[in-house]
Amino acid sequence: MTTRRRFLANLGMMAGSGPVLCALQALGIGGYAHAQEWRGLPVGLGQGKHVAVLGAGISGLVAAHELEQAGFTVTVLEARGRVGGRAWALRDGTKVDMVGEAQQTVAFDAGNYINAGPARIPSIHHDFLAYARKFGVPMEVEVNSSRSAYLVGADGDRVRMRTAINDTRGRISELLAKAVNQGALDQTLSSADKERLMPFLIKYGDLNKDGRFLGSERSGFIAPPGAVNDMMQKPAPLELSRLLGNEQLGMSLFEDFPYMQATMFEPVGGMDRVHMAIAKALKVPPVLGAEVVRLRQSPDSVRLAYKYGSGGEMRNLTADYVISTIPFSVLRQIDTDFPRSTKAQIASVPYDASNKVAFEAPRFWEQDDIYGGLSFVGPPTALIWYPSTGLHSKRGVILGCYNSGKVAQAFQALTLEDQIAASRAAIEKAHPGNGKALEKAVVVNWSKIPFSLGPWPDWNEKKPELPHDGHIDDPVFRALQVPIGRVYLAGAQLSQTPGWQEGGIHSAWAQIEKLARRAGMSRATEPMQPVVGSAAHRATE
Repeated sequence: MTTRRRFLANLGMMAGSGPVLCALQALGIGGYAHAQEWRGLPVGLGQGKHVAVLGAGISGLVAAHELEQAGFTVTVLEARGRVGGRAWALRDGTKVDMVGEAQQTVAFDAGNYINAGPARIPSIHHDFLAYARKFGVPMEVEVNSSRSAYLVGADGDRVRMRTAINDTRGRISELLAKAVNQGALDQTLSSADKERLMPFLIKYGDLNKDGRFLGSERSGFIAPPGAVNDMMQKPAPLELSRLLGNEQLGMSLFEDFPYMQATMFEPVGGMDRVHMAIAKALKVPPVLGAEVVRLRQSPDSVRLAYKYGSGGEMRNLTADYVISTIPFSVLRQIDTDFPRSTKAQIASVPYDASNKVAFEAPRFWEQDDIYGGLSFVGPPTALIWYPSTGLHSKRGVILGCYNSGKVAQAFQALTLEDQIAASRAAIEKAHPGNGKALEKAVVVNWSKIPFSLGPWPDWNEKKPELPHDGHIDDPVFRALQVPIGRVYLAGAQLSQTPGWQEGGIHSAWAQIEKLARRAGMSRATEPMQPVVGSAAHRATE
């Protein structure tokens, strides 16, 4: 007798976890799965099947690992000479090549580095953190916000983050208290609400008993408390007009967004440590320096041609399926036999721009009590990002620019020298007298980085009213989730968080689950084929 349990077990062995979840939902005994509930593919499901994974960023590496665990033979082709994709830590000796620019060589002191791409992991990104734990990569706290950092207006007005936040809160609380006391909100508030609101405003805004804002110790102090009669002296409150006149005031709210809130993490030694660890654990190491130039499909296979190594030797590879995590900005340049409509969709995906400019310097910012976090300085460089590592050491690496969007498009058109000068000027504006201490500059314009040609897609380019993350419902976005014959497209670019590595993991899971379901159905109808020869080159022609 076939029980419901046996039916679901057989379904899982044949087609992967996706049908089980669908069946559970259809039978009314299961809810919708969350990304964190990934439990892997059935062991042995992929025996006799070969998958080529294109790209060794987080999405490609996760796909390769999970497919290997399910018994697939996997070959990872990576065009770069390293794994990690956009997760790229620049260390002493790193070469930075950009299209149309002279090669830069990083010359930081030993142990210093900068994450040129992703640099922080929100604590809510459980799945990235789970892979870091699984592969033994230690994490440390990334200080994403420092209330000692600055908001710097276009006119040079410098306001500490804590002062801006608490004085604005005090001034607005004072205004609201006046409105309540004058009866301006009587039609909106009940008498009970008014009685409860006033005590709250006094605490929230640090008002006096009369509802006036006379300054707050939360905003800092002129002199710290000391011995005997050395009492703390709080500063006079800033006028609301000055606060509102600082164009960066709105950035005091940045840490309220879930993706920017504490606690944030970073891998010890650089973001790419996680990718290196996953790659090291693969049964077959990724093939580095393998630039795919042609892709052709037949009813039962996919044939790839790629240039290998510095000499550009042409090699061929045949696989049963392909998982491509290649950015669409690069994929559109590869010779494929995709349908014309699919090629047009891939070509239509708009990519954002993003730039970073880093310097090494003595840690002058720590003299301002800034340990990690961001100062917001506005266009063209957007912000200053202080290191969270090596605190109290002699030297550190500081970002003088991290911008994106239209400002970044204009910025990357400048010469490298002008980008460096603008970034130096931004730091000088926030930290007068220290611009001259900045050394060993390095520039990364992601739109010029080979095999990336942009940081992430801007799916909502035509809908600026929508946030960048979590609200993507573009017809092309949905269409490219569907396999193109035996080719499955994945990557953060096809997730609801295209700028975050967590999105790359979730996209990989979604696509390998589809592939596994298909391969499982095939196993149910086709005789098993033994794996012959080297896993990396079983299907190499």
